[in-house]
Amino acid sequence: MNPVFYIGVGFTLFCSTALLLVFAMGVGTRAANSRVLQVTEAAGLMESTADSAMMGKLLAVLRFARERIGFSDTPKLREKFIAAGLPDSDAVDLYFAVKMLGPVAGILLGSFIPSNTLFWVMVLVIVTYMLPEFILDRKIASRRERLRRSIPDAIDLLVICVDAGLGMDQAMLRVGQELAISHPEINHEFLQINREQRAGVHRIEAWRGMAMRTQLPDLETFVNMLVQTERFGTPIARALSTFADGLRLKRRQIAEERAAKTTVKIIFPLVLFIFPCLFIVLLGPAIISIIKNLSVLTK
Repeated sequence: MNPVFYIGVGFTLFCSTALLLVFAMGVGTRAANSRVLQVTEAAGLMESTADSAMMGKLLAVLRFARERIGFSDTPKLREKFIAAGLPDSDAVDLYFAVKMLGPVAGILLGSFIPSNTLFWVMVLVIVTYMLPEFILDRKIASRRERLRRSIPDAIDLLVICVDAGLGMDQAMLRVGQELAISHPEINHEFLQINREQRAGVHRIEAWRGMAMRTQLPDLETFVNMLVQTERFGTPIARALSTFADGLRLKRRQIAEERAAKTTVKIIFPLVLFIFPCLFIVLLGPAIISIIKNLSVLTK
């Protein structure tokens, strides 16, 4: 067999042995965690199933292993997880677990490829190592896009609630409840603002925290407008109405811009797919008849 296969199997056995040693070293920590878990469950503060408990133990072992190896989460990485809508620490542990075990699986899978084994091992190791980061970036982009689409509906409902006499904090909470099904992301952000304010954070800081988490231009403009109205005491209903009108105008302009681009984008499918078919249908019979006449003349 290829020697790379034996190298991959040996490396896999080495990593498995290392994980078993880490598991044995963390028995005391896991025992303490299990006692805390039992106390909290007995007090009715936490409800968990056997599967979630097993997953928690596995993630705890992997967390212990990655801390010994040197993989540690940074504030920037934590911000990326919050922007992706994954504030739980288990998501970070799962991210690093895939980064640690993915290259091992890549080496094992690449060793079974008979031709260019070393090349495929290197490719699979790089792909499996970069895959979690790619998935995280895609989740961030997807969540930001959903947030961007939910902003106009949220602003319209905020205008209605403020005109009805609700304060800004109560209006945000009410709008979040109304949009919990159709736009859960904006509901999560508004609820987060409410939780931060109840914890003692100033409302302006809570609004700016939402803008920093989402990093959307529309939400940043919305937060700046709220901060200005809070500082200068301008009527919030009028400011919200003006902002909603500007947002509708911006959406209309974006739609018109995309519609204008379609005339340029449609040229490529016309030239590559539609025009050749038309030429075949229109010129095909004439070309066939010309070829037949030329063959008769040459005889």
